[in-house]
Amino acid sequence: MRVFKFGGASVNSIERIRNMAAILKNHSSEKILVIVSAMGKTTNALEKVAEAFHAGRKDDALTLFGQVKTHHQEMAKYLLVRNALSTEKQLLNTFTEVEWLLHDKPVREYDYYYDQIVCAGELLSTQLISAFLDESGIWNTWIDVRDVFRTDNHFREANIDWDITLQQVKDTVLPAFRQKDLVITQGFIGATSENESTTLGREGSDYTAAIFANMLDASDQTIWKDVEGVMNGDPKLVSDAVIIRELNYDEVIEMAFYGAQVIHPKTIKPLQNKNIPLFVKCFLDPQLPGTIIHNRVLHDLPPMIVWKLNQALIHLHSRDFSFVGERPLASLYEIFAAHNMRPNLIQTGAVSLQFCVDDRPDKTDRFAHDASGLFDVNIEKGLIMLTVRHYREGMVEKLAAGRKIILRQQTPETIQVLMKVE
Repeated sequence: MRVFKFGGASVNSIERIRNMAAILKNHSSEKILVIVSAMGKTTNALEKVAEAFHAGRKDDALTLFGQVKTHHQEMAKYLLVRNALSTEKQLLNTFTEVEWLLHDKPVREYDYYYDQIVCAGELLSTQLISAFLDESGIWNTWIDVRDVFRTDNHFREANIDWDITLQQVKDTVLPAFRQKDLVITQGFIGATSENESTTLGREGSDYTAAIFANMLDASDQTIWKDVEGVMNGDPKLVSDAVIIRELNYDEVIEMAFYGAQVIHPKTIKPLQNKNIPLFVKCFLDPQLPGTIIHNRVLHDLPPMIVWKLNQALIHLHSRDFSFVGERPLASLYEIFAAHNMRPNLIQTGAVSLQFCVDDRPDKTDRFAHDASGLFDVNIEKGLIMLTVRHYREGMVEKLAAGRKIILRQQTPETIQVLMKVE
């Protein structure tokens, strides 16, 4: 049993969907669970639908969703012949699921509506691709992952109920493999016990694949991307970024924790628990070696450079100049948990604390409001965080040139600096 995950870039055109089919044909003798993301920029488009709806702009939301509908209907016309009618009905059911909500008025928090709307992207892409693969002689079974993945109701950052989900995998997914060697399903999404759609965090399809790999005792997991493998920095931001052919679980977890966008931060643990290797391969040239991630010790790794934009530094100061002790800290972490937030960097002093967080204004501002019951609070926004693992002397100064460093933390392995543009 193997698990393949294809991201949005690998299915964003007719040509690339056909390329995906060619890759799967080359593995026709194997049992493979295939996780597919939303096509191209569909998730971004659906986020705009959710924003318009929650802002009370129903007509705008319906117009924006109409564009998403048209795109998928056009893709179906180019891709399908024999399965065109049945797939049209399947797509219509998903369209209706979203439009039924858009004709209502928002009465719940934004994150709830985000999940109900954005989940359509993965459903639509997999419906089209499953039908196209069938027409190409690649027989497969399509499964709605919301019937498998049970989560809590932390919308946009849902947590998996492992016991129930494992049972659903045994009851739903394993029987499907007795009929066909290929099962197609979605990444990124799940559902609560009340059948409300949830998402697992941006880029959560990698994590979905890892959960399935763990529960199916897969021999390996492969993430198909539009790059040759894992690089030591985002090539859009690091001009001399290089391919790394071999990494271990610990290194990838560290990179993900610090904000690298290569692999979802939660992906590694389910694989590490069962020692399942992870391959990152290029769908544009499947013959390239890519990157393998495993459990072995590695030496002489190049510097790993991670830029994290849109950061906010929350300054907290004791009101009566009393020391910041265990109780105030415990209360702050309860506030973080209540808002489903995680600090990216922490600086402590005798009477003050500083937390660097991803600046999502709805959450950042609510956290500041709640923390103001304990501390004087100030927020500094528009910041950039740079993390360099395995750094070389002088690297940070070169990378940070032209920016003012306002916070710096350093260990023998890692340097982190928080900066603002001068």
